[in-house]
Amino acid sequence: MSRRRKAEPLPIPARKPFSARLWPRSLAFRVIGFSTIWAILTLIVIFTLITTLYRQASERGFESLLSAHLFNLIGSVGVSESGQLTGAPDLGDLRFSEPNSGWYWSVEPASEGVHGNLHSSSMTTTIPSPTVAEVPFNSSFQRSYSTDGIGDEELQVFESEFVLDAKNRAARFRVMGNKTELEQEIATFQGRLLTYLSLFGVGMIAINAIAILLGLQPLRRVRNALAMIREGTAQRLDGQFPAEIEPLANETNALIENNKRIVERSRTQVGNLAHSLKTPLAVLINEGRALGGAKGQLIADQAASMQKQVDHYLQRARVAAQRDSVVYRTPVTPLVQRMVRVLQKLKPDIGLSLALPAADIVFAGEREDLEELLGNLLDNAMKWAKSTVAVSVSPAGAAGLFEISIEDDGPGIPEDKARDALKRGRRLDETKPGTGLGLAIVADLVNEYGGALALDRSAMGGLKAVVRLRSLQ
Repeated sequence: MSRRRKAEPLPIPARKPFSARLWPRSLAFRVIGFSTIWAILTLIVIFTLITTLYRQASERGFESLLSAHLFNLIGSVGVSESGQLTGAPDLGDLRFSEPNSGWYWSVEPASEGVHGNLHSSSMTTTIPSPTVAEVPFNSSFQRSYSTDGIGDEELQVFESEFVLDAKNRAARFRVMGNKTELEQEIATFQGRLLTYLSLFGVGMIAINAIAILLGLQPLRRVRNALAMIREGTAQRLDGQFPAEIEPLANETNALIENNKRIVERSRTQVGNLAHSLKTPLAVLINEGRALGGAKGQLIADQAASMQKQVDHYLQRARVAAQRDSVVYRTPVTPLVQRMVRVLQKLKPDIGLSLALPAADIVFAGEREDLEELLGNLLDNAMKWAKSTVAVSVSPAGAAGLFEISIEDDGPGIPEDKARDALKRGRRLDETKPGTGLGLAIVADLVNEYGGALALDRSAMGGLKAVVRLRSLQ
């Protein structure tokens, strides 16, 4: 017989929203990242502010020095009766004596009746000046401009025209300072400041990161404690926590205790219901069989059907009561190995092959549920297999899921009857023993744990059942 059922779609993890993909999930990374960005921006602003203030102060000092040299030069030069410029200015700076130093002064005639030129010994050639039209004098008959020096340096020039005597004979005075030296001094200061601020910034970021990581250490302790609870090695969050985290720990402990109470209460109610219905149903079955005849058989069959339905729904209630519990975790590999060994002993004529992953997988649920799920699937495969049953366990393609595949070389299930195999109490072949609840219980268990069950045709010719369930990371 050919049997094939179209596989049901398996759950695919929801795609993360764009904001979640854009921002990192680590709280420590976010805080350290934001503080680092803020520190860098702050240091950039500080660097810009200090260098701007330093430049302004340096330029003001430079201009004040040139202005003082200019007035000193004016006071040191005169004119003779014949109109000859006279004087031996000493501005008190050796740079005016060093040839081509970038620091110069000169005095030139600016009116009729004045002749001769005076200049510093550092000035070995004439330095042209712009026309008055290009750079006009201010109301104090002074002007300032930049020009190229003798050695290609940039010069800052302070220039003034001054009347030397009562005959209104005037001369033009110029004092030139090396502006390139000023820019070099400013650049040197900026480099040192950048080095110091960078070292300070690296130290500040490192100290800030250490402080943040130490501050988040209690959260790591909470995470480790929750992992221990999930593993079953602890029952509650124990330890001393900071005042900001202690309410979280207390609420978590209260949630765990409440979850346990709900599970225990549900199990107690399920057990009480099972015991309360067991005796009346057994009496009905026995009475029906004792009555005999068609009516007696009808009563016995209906009571037996009621018993099956009660067992089925009690099982579902038990699983629903413990679903999503934070304290259940079941290693898959040892459980599968144990069940395979048991079935091999029960049916030695059926060959069982087992494929397991290198690393063990942990099922996010209770051991009894996984045992019942595997037991029903294996029992069904062993019942219908001719000679071989193959079992494999592997991680699923999506994170947080794993897959169990069980296939046989039996006759298979027709495609039009595959859905009926999952219905409660439906048996496709009355010649085989059973209650018809096996695959239905598997489907319900898988559904309660948020997984998926797919029935397909095996490459071996029989049925292939694939179960996908959640695993713990």
